[in-house]
Amino acid sequence: MQKRRRVVITGVGALTSLGYEKAQIWSALCAGKSGIKPITSFDTSAFDVHFGGEVSDFEPTHWFDVKEARRLDRFAQFAIVAAIQAVKDAELQLDGFDKTRGGVIIGSGMGGLIELEAQHNILLEKGPSRISPFLIPKLMVNAAPAQVAIRFGFKGPNYALVTACTTGGNAIGEAARIIQREDADIMLAGSSEAVVTPLAMAGFSSMKALSTRNDAPQQASRPFDIDRDGFVLSEGAGVVVLEELEIARKRGAHIYAEVLGYGLNADAYHIAAPEPHGEGAMRCMVSALKDAQCNPEEIDYINAHATSTPIGDNIEMNAVKKVFGSHAPKIPISSTKSMLGHQLGASGSVEIIICSLVIKEGVIPPTINHETPDPECAGLDFVPNVAREMKVKKALSNSFGFGGHNACIILGQV
Repeated sequence: MQKRRRVVITGVGALTSLGYEKAQIWSALCAGKSGIKPITSFDTSAFDVHFGGEVSDFEPTHWFDVKEARRLDRFAQFAIVAAIQAVKDAELQLDGFDKTRGGVIIGSGMGGLIELEAQHNILLEKGPSRISPFLIPKLMVNAAPAQVAIRFGFKGPNYALVTACTTGGNAIGEAARIIQREDADIMLAGSSEAVVTPLAMAGFSSMKALSTRNDAPQQASRPFDIDRDGFVLSEGAGVVVLEELEIARKRGAHIYAEVLGYGLNADAYHIAAPEPHGEGAMRCMVSALKDAQCNPEEIDYINAHATSTPIGDNIEMNAVKKVFGSHAPKIPISSTKSMLGHQLGASGSVEIIICSLVIKEGVIPPTINHETPDPECAGLDFVPNVAREMKVKKALSNSFGFGGHNACIILGQV
């Protein structure tokens, strides 16, 4: 049997509520800062929730001319900028590179929701003749990978994934497999989301999924805390450059981490709730460990999915306890959603970037707002409130989404 190719992360780019420069985001995470604040993009006075994780300092015309910016929904703008950042960070020299060996997988949970809402209002107020001809190209989820491929001329594998909050993990995992099976040498992979919008806010509020801690927004996302009352809606994007190891070494690339293992499956239980015993999450983590040829005792850090919902956090942690057994209490576990909020489809890719930085920098970001531990999560180390210096050789990133989608990625030192 032919030995599979090794895949490494050589560049990262992200936009979050804490900023859109790698160093800025990382510094804020390690300082335990929250990016959650009152929403400014629309009037929230009629809503139950008035705060979220907006990328509030993003100016499209810094990256695009006015004409191009108008033809891109915000989620696609985020994806392109994150990809530009990742390519720059990787110091990729694309002159002379066979573009048929470069591909793009960038997903989104909801795609161009901003454009959809805006054009629907025009339809109701002014009639069908006033609808923009750019509506469809702007709202379709595959606009993100298509536009990124156009930007860099990558003619290899190209598609969008839609698996709700699991999208980013799936995108990076599937892109790694494309390189492993020799269908590409370089992949841009990740996810993007821009759904801090009236319709999304109303929809999640109607489901009673969101925290309503309007008096203290920065304390609203509190994974594993007994007083948590829902997640915080956020936006952003994360894209990584994946390369075959020897190609990366040959060009002298800086390597953050290796993609060691990838697991994916489904709960097949409920469209909006995890399986109560965490059976799917357990199988997914075990699958990733098997793919990485890694023992549970080798995992040094877990970036938990943990969105700050009363049910979800407990189910995930019970699954962790069952998979890792006596090793579970020894593993530092943090939820960076406590600072970033829940970026939905973008969360997995951003969290995989965070795991790669944990391995590179030897610092674990904390779980902030961890004041009164939930007894159901007792016995685990959630790196409460203060970052921790620690050498991490292998890290696990968990993503679990609406629809019962599960994805787990294991990264390791090279």
